[in-house]
Amino acid sequence: MHLIRGLHNLAHSACAPLAQGCVLTIGNFDGVHRGHQRVLAALNDARTRLGLPSVVMLFEPHPVEFFAPQQAPVRLMNLREKLLALRPCGVDYVLMVRFDAAFAALSADAFVREILHQQLHTRFVSVGDDFRFGAGRKGDFTLLQRMGRQLGFAVTHQPTFVWAGERVSSTRIRQALAAADLPLAEQLLGRPFAFTGRVIHGQKRGRKLGFPTLNINPKRPRLPVQGVFAVRVDIEETGEWNLPAVANVGVRPTVDGLRPSVEVHVFDWAKMVYGAHITVKLTDFIRPERRFDTLAALTAQIEEDARQARARLGLN
Repeated sequence: MHLIRGLHNLAHSACAPLAQGCVLTIGNFDGVHRGHQRVLAALNDARTRLGLPSVVMLFEPHPVEFFAPQQAPVRLMNLREKLLALRPCGVDYVLMVRFDAAFAALSADAFVREILHQQLHTRFVSVGDDFRFGAGRKGDFTLLQRMGRQLGFAVTHQPTFVWAGERVSSTRIRQALAAADLPLAEQLLGRPFAFTGRVIHGQKRGRKLGFPTLNINPKRPRLPVQGVFAVRVDIEETGEWNLPAVANVGVRPTVDGLRPSVEVHVFDWAKMVYGAHITVKLTDFIRPERRFDTLAALTAQIEEDARQARARLGLN
């Protein structure tokens, strides 16, 4: 799978196969949830049927982040996580389009003619049934389909994917995570909610309290979950998978935390893995994050959290 950073890089030699045409889908794919997976499955079918490379077009930043940053929802995934989730879906190219003032001003007609037709040589487009595009969001599925007939590419939409009587969406998953409803989030995603990050140096407070932790930089200003969780951890560099652990996700109020932090205590395990990429998979919610008056009270609670996490993970 190739990542293309910007429309100007379509001229790169690695993109030469696109000159013969491509099959395309467009969206933000935050979470790559079960609804997204349906769209990607249709794209992969067209890829096989037409013998053309597949392209997923993403936008950075998200349009809502561009137009109303204070109202933008928390992301379920950073870019690296999204690429990892797209890789097994049969995607050949991910085209990351810079969403700026010039792109926002592009009319729906120009977007289809200049980008989909002239630059990407699109032969097939699969989108969600609520897809909107172009300046003022004036483009819709009907317009895309009509222009596709004029320009020689097919357009199909995937019906809304419904689970437990409601539409599967990134918003619904965010709501489930905010309510610490991990089972519902897993059902909507098709897998446990997880995030990745690099192990960084912390303040070593956990070690002093008898619970050494891996401090994680999740590469985002905030996460859609907060609290203490039983988790499973994958460590790429050491080739260790599903290590049982307890994690605190939040801002560490007892020690005056000022930024989002992730601290993971892996049970019965002690290695120095600074700089390693790890994946943290949330298994069970234990409690909300809260402030303690003393470090002694915090230590007692950490011991109880560890006991509960071990039980939830089947270690007791």
